[in-house]
Amino acid sequence: MTPVHIPIPPEFDFEHTLTFLKRSPKELLHRVEGNCVIKAVELNGRPVVFELSVENDRLVISSRNGQFFDDDRSAVVAYVNDWFDLGTNLKPFYTMAGKDDILKPLVKAYHGYRIVGQPDLFESLVWAVLGQQINLAFAYTLKGRFVTTYGRQVHVNNVTHFIFPRPDVVSEIKPEELLALQFSRQKAAYTINIARAFVSGEVSKEKLRGLTLEAAKEELRKIKGVGNWTANYALMKTFRYPDAFPLEDAGLHNALKQQLRLKSKPSLQRVKKIFKNYRGWEAYATLYLWKSLG
Repeated sequence: MTPVHIPIPPEFDFEHTLTFLKRSPKELLHRVEGNCVIKAVELNGRPVVFELSVENDRLVISSRNGQFFDDDRSAVVAYVNDWFDLGTNLKPFYTMAGKDDILKPLVKAYHGYRIVGQPDLFESLVWAVLGQQINLAFAYTLKGRFVTTYGRQVHVNNVTHFIFPRPDVVSEIKPEELLALQFSRQKAAYTINIARAFVSGEVSKEKLRGLTLEAAKEELRKIKGVGNWTANYALMKTFRYPDAFPLEDAGLHNALKQQLRLKSKPSLQRVKKIFKNYRGWEAYATLYLWKSLG
């Protein structure tokens, strides 16, 4: 089985990526084994399980469930480029951040850290809903129950790999089923609403592609349960809008409090003022501030 190779830019640190991917032992949508990542995805209507590692400034991708088909090879390259945001030129960001008192020490400490995204817009929106107003550990617990109950399972060498549930499956779920998984009534309703919006064609990745940030947010906010924070998060993680960032995020405010050595979290107005200096790179400024929280 011939592996696929992807050249990586100088401003990419795989170790930082692995650290992010290992942040929860409850994660089911990928596995980290040593310096390798194993993930299952659906490409061209088929489940593909691949292993990813770094060798000589290249990402090396190998199939774990058989030979890649020709169209799988191009699809998996596109997926990984999207997942790790390899197409973004970070040089201008580092130039800007190197002159900023808040970001300068962060980009030095975490050089090469990139946004680990969620190429699946449906997954991105649902994960944003699941994670709201609860701690990260419980959010992963909910996601784990959701994925094992409704996601696709791929078995390779006695190991089960999971793929995030499809909208058509989730749209048929009754709220009581999600309540049994300890979803709140609100999270259950919002998750099903999002799925039905995808099934009806009200929203899709293709429909949003190419829109301005504000137009894309407007489309997403039409879905009941998708507010400004959720829309910004999804547009940051799925579409890589450089100016999309969750302004109201508590973690972001805590990071600024820590970096500025404040006694209390900064006001929303102060956050807006600070981020005016990062115009065009708000998403990456947010990423590095989140990273500073450890």
